[in-house]
Amino acid sequence: MDKIDRMRAFALVAKNASFTLAAQRLGRSARLVSKYVADLEDSLGVQLLNRTTRSVSLTEAGATYLAMCEPLLDGFDELEETVRNAQQSLRGVIRISAPTGFGSIRLAPSLAAFAKQHPQVEIDLNLSDRRVSIIEEGLDLAIRIGPLRDSSLRVRQLGPMPLIVCASPDYLRQAGTPSHPGALTQHECVLDGTMSDTAIWRFDIIGEDVAVPVKGRFQANAPAAAARLAAAGVAIARCPAYTVASALESGELVELFHEHRVTPFVVAALFPQNRRLTTRVRALIDHLAADDLICNAGA
Repeated sequence: MDKIDRMRAFALVAKNASFTLAAQRLGRSARLVSKYVADLEDSLGVQLLNRTTRSVSLTEAGATYLAMCEPLLDGFDELEETVRNAQQSLRGVIRISAPTGFGSIRLAPSLAAFAKQHPQVEIDLNLSDRRVSIIEEGLDLAIRIGPLRDSSLRVRQLGPMPLIVCASPDYLRQAGTPSHPGALTQHECVLDGTMSDTAIWRFDIIGEDVAVPVKGRFQANAPAAAARLAAAGVAIARCPAYTVASALESGELVELFHEHRVTPFVVAALFPQNRRLTTRVRALIDHLAADDLICNAGA
């Protein structure tokens, strides 16, 4: 039995906390995967997994072995893929996480263009407005917008995402149009649930980064929801440009403070520190970084 197969079986069981799920990923029976792991433990002379009828968990030795074997498996995959790709096109699955709105509106068309160029690449796109764990969920990369909190991940910046402060004409007729960002303290605003400080908006005022406190009855963790609340006339919202471009064009929303635009968020691709990027993932990141539509359309 190849030791790589045993290591791969162990890693998948550990990451999925399940022999059944690991077997499905490998296309093997759960019994065979269990034998692979048992043989690996026998060869090492140490127990890697705690097993009960209901759960599977890593021992201390198992956690150490997993941290060291994953880079080896990634390197082996990269070696094979590099040799294959010298003779043929990219192939394999790329598992991606992205925010729901951005993933649907901006990322999906760019992924479609990449897939057309590389017909043997499969895309598994997982959309969620929560910050998922790349490692725990077995993802190759995550696309995130805004402050980057996880220092354990490597980052490739794809570009800036302009932020627009906007309101509906109805709201402005009823509450008045604020003439300066500082006047927002007197208005109803949609708070940003994705930020650690939900009640601070930052502006570029004469070249200086200025923090403006805001308040409001509404808080949303998805920019599309904030945009719809603004369009409904109940508050002023701060939204990525792509979510409000059509509403601004139609007049459903009006941009405020264009000359003091909010300091833009960063769109970034994140991936594990200790994992060597496969050729297909690296090619996709390069494609996204070169695609102006990812960040700049609607700015």
